[in-house]
Amino acid sequence: QSMLVAAKVDADNPHRAAKIVNSHPGVSHNYLRNHDFNMWFTLATEPGSKLGLQGTLEVLQELTGAESVRQLPTLKLFKIRMDLEMEKGTKDLAAAGVAQDPMEPDPIELSELDIAVIRTLQGDMPVIGEPYAPAAAELGISQEALLEHLRSMEERKALRRVAAILFHRRAGFSANGMGVWNVPEERIMEIAPLMASFRGISHCYQRPTYEDWPYSVFTMAHGRSKEECDAILDSIAEESGIEDRRTLYSSTEFKKTRLLYFTDAHRCWEAEHA
Repeated sequence: QSMLVAAKVDADNPHRAAKIVNSHPGVSHNYLRNHDFNMWFTLATEPGSKLGLQGTLEVLQELTGAESVRQLPTLKLFKIRMDLEMEKGTKDLAAAGVAQDPMEPDPIELSELDIAVIRTLQGDMPVIGEPYAPAAAELGISQEALLEHLRSMEERKALRRVAAILFHRRAGFSANGMGVWNVPEERIMEIAPLMASFRGISHCYQRPTYEDWPYSVFTMAHGRSKEECDAILDSIAEESGIEDRRTLYSSTEFKKTRLLYFTDAHRCWEAEHA
């Protein structure tokens, strides 16, 4: 289980709260953003967690003294893919493409071998002629059996893909802005796919709303500058006709790391705080 979380923490000393939140092994991203809800982080808990997401958030809120916490799980996923435009300019990033239907991931049951494969391959792979050989040896199976199992996991949607990771900041895309939109419930299925179709948008989700948070659609814009991100989001506003929106920029990156699955770190954290 995982979700995005927005919290109101002490604006005069957010680093104290960040240190506490970052100590949880299921927190992979944590940012300070320009809003009353000033701390934004992603939280994941493992299957079999004693606390679960709800209990973990209650512990974190108590430890940090957060004034308010809002749970923002994904209700519908419209896009999770970064298409960097390396050669062309802002106009291409800010242009609408072909809208696609939302993705509806089904719950997946993992076998013992699935979990062992995840543990073995979730780190960096060696840059060698046979990069799967060390993992296969650790698992005690042949490379052919490992590759066949990976194909099976992909078919069962237990694995999204195997890919190299491009560090977009090093590629020149150093700015990002989280555009949040107050889209009427009855128009979300019309508007969100349009927003997701823009090349400069990497993530697009429908999330819950609250009295103090009316924004139902989240879009993450990436550009070579803040001005380029603004241009992408302005173009979306013009195309969609949605005027009630905010753009949240991060002023501090407290944590950004790869989430590791099925480790002892989760159990140790819960043993200390549950």
